[in-house]
Amino acid sequence: MKPFRISAGWLWTAGLTLIVAGVFALRDRWLPATRSWVQSTIAGQRATHGALDPEHDEESHGRGEHGHSHENPNILELSDQARANIGLTSEFLRPIALETFRRSITVPAIVVERPGRTRVQVSTPIAGVITHVHAVQGEAVAPGTLLFQLRITAEELVESQTSLLKSMGELEVENREIARLQKVTESGAVPLKTQLERQYAKEKLEALIEAQKEALRLHGLSDRQIDEIANHRRLLKELQIVAPHIDDHSDDELKLTDRAVQPAALESAADEHHAEAVDHSDDAPLVLKDVRVHKGQTVAAGETLAVLADYSELFIEGEAFEQDLPLLADAAGKGWNVSALFEEAGNRTKIVDNLELIYASSEIHVDSRTLPFYVRLPNVIARSTTNAENQRFIDWQYRIGQRLQLRLPVEEWPERIVLPVDAVARDGADYYVFRLNGDHFDRIAVKVEYRDSSFVVIANNGAAFPGDTVTLRGAHQMLMALKNKSGGGAGPHAGHSH
Repeated sequence: MKPFRISAGWLWTAGLTLIVAGVFALRDRWLPATRSWVQSTIAGQRATHGALDPEHDEESHGRGEHGHSHENPNILELSDQARANIGLTSEFLRPIALETFRRSITVPAIVVERPGRTRVQVSTPIAGVITHVHAVQGEAVAPGTLLFQLRITAEELVESQTSLLKSMGELEVENREIARLQKVTESGAVPLKTQLERQYAKEKLEALIEAQKEALRLHGLSDRQIDEIANHRRLLKELQIVAPHIDDHSDDELKLTDRAVQPAALESAADEHHAEAVDHSDDAPLVLKDVRVHKGQTVAAGETLAVLADYSELFIEGEAFEQDLPLLADAAGKGWNVSALFEEAGNRTKIVDNLELIYASSEIHVDSRTLPFYVRLPNVIARSTTNAENQRFIDWQYRIGQRLQLRLPVEEWPERIVLPVDAVARDGADYYVFRLNGDHFDRIAVKVEYRDSSFVVIANNGAAFPGDTVTLRGAHQMLMALKNKSGGGAGPHAGHSH
C-alpha cells in the first residue's frame, strides 16, 4: 500500500507541473483576451458605479456635453454656438481635393506708377492767355472733357493765318482773271501766252496755300479748323483744351483737333457744335492730379497746364534678393503668375492671385543688393461721388506707394492635399486636422510636408483621404477644446509655430 501512495503523489505533482508549463507556453493566446476581459469588466463596474453615484454623474456631466465623448479622446462635439464663435460655417467645411501646389517665396513690394502711362501732362503748343479754367484739382474727368479755354496771342500763328487768308484772296483774283482771259483768248484778242502765265501764277498760289496750311498744321491746327478759317475768312482767336484719350494713338495725336490727342486736344470755340462723335465709353476716368494755371494767366508755347493721372492699371515693384535670380527667371520662363498680399485692418490679409509678371530689371541695386521686378496690377474704383456742381471724385482701391508682399512661385508639386494654415493644428511634433463625422469631429493625425504663413501641404498617405470633409479654420481652437475636455493641460501658444 505505501509504494502505491508514493506513486500517486508523484503522478499528481507531475501532472500539475505539466499543466502550469502548458499554460505558460500558450500565454500569447489567452493573455490578451484575459486582459481585455478584465479591462472591460473594470470599465463596466466604473460605469455602473458612476450611474449609481449622483455626484459622480454630475461631475462627469460637467466635463463635457456628451458622456460618450469622454470615451474617445479624438472625438469632439461642438454646439452651434461654439461653431459660430470660431466662424465654422458651411463655407469652411469643404471636402479634400488633390491639387497642384506651387511652393513660393515672399518678397517685399510697393505699388508704383507705370512709367510713361500713368501720368499725362496737358500742355499747349501755342502761346496765349487763359480765359477760363474748367478743371478742379482732384476731380475725375472723362477723356474729351473741356479743361481750359485759351485766347491765342502767338504772333506766329496770327501771321500764318493772315498769310493764308491773303493768299486765298489772291487765288480768287487769279481764278477770275483766268476765266476772263479764256474767253478773250478764244476770240484771238489776247495771245495764249498771257493766259498760260496767269495759269502758272495760279498754280504757284495753290502751292503757297498748301505750304501755309501745312505751317498751320505744325502749329497744331486740325484740317477742320483750317477749313473753317478758309471758308469763313476769320482768324482763329480762341482754343479749347480737353482731356486726352490715353489709348487713342491716331496720326493726329500731337495736333490740335477735335479727336483724341496727346498731350492736349485744342479746339476752336465753334468746334463743340461740330465735333465728330467718338465712342470712348470704355476709357477709364482721369484724375486731375495738379492744375498749374489760373484765369488770366499768360502761358508760353509748350507750358504745362495740368497733370492728369490714369490709375486704372498700376505696377507692383518687387524686390528679389540676388540669390533668388534663378528662381525668378525660372518662374518667368514657365509663365507662372504671382500673388499679392495686402495687409488690412484687424490683422487680416487680402490675397490677389493670378497677377502677371511683366519683366525684371537688368540692374541690381548696389546698396540693397536686390533686383527690382514688375507685376501688372489692374485697379478698380472703390468709391465714386458727385457733388452739387456735378463734379465727380473717385477713390481707387490700390494707391501708389502702398506697401505689400509678393508671393513668387518657385517649385510645383502635383497631386497634393493643400489646406489653409488655420485648418491644421500643431501640438508639439504632431499635426492634426478635424474631419466631419456625422454630428461630431474626428481628430486625425497627419504628416505635414510643407508649411508657410498661408498654406499647409499634407502627405497623401492614407491618414486623410480626398473627399473627406474637414474644417478649413479654427483647428487650433478645436484642439484646445478637445484637450480641455479630456482634462489635459495646454499652453496658451499650443498649435502655433513662431
